[in-house]
Amino acid sequence: MTNKEMENLIAITEVCTYHEVEYTFINSLNEAGLLELKVVDKGIFIPESELRRLEKMIRMHHELEINIAGIEAITHLLDRVELMQEELRVLRNIASISQIYEV
Repeated sequence: MTNKEMENLIAITEVCTYHEVEYTFINSLNEAGLLELKVVDKGIFIPESELRRLEKMIRMHHELEINIAGIEAITHLLDRVELMQEELRVLRNIASISQIYEV
C-alpha cells in the first residue's frame, strides 16, 4: 500500500481511544457489513471516507443505547432514504430541463 493510500486510513486503535468504544463493537459493525475495515501490516484501519458513518453508529449506540441489529436496521433505512432523495433530485432536474425545452 502506498503512502498516499495510508494517509486516507485511520488506525482503529485511535478511533477506539478517541470515541471511548471497544474494538469488539467496531468489529461487530464490520461483521454485520456496516463498516469497511482494512488490514495493513497486522494493523486494522478504517478508511477516512467511512469515519463519518462510523461516528453516526457510535452515537446511536452510546447516546440512544441501540444495539447492532438496531443500528443495522436504521442504517439500512437511512441509506434507502438517501437514495430516494437522490432519485427525487434527479427527477426534479429532468422535469425542470424538460420545461425549459417545452414549446
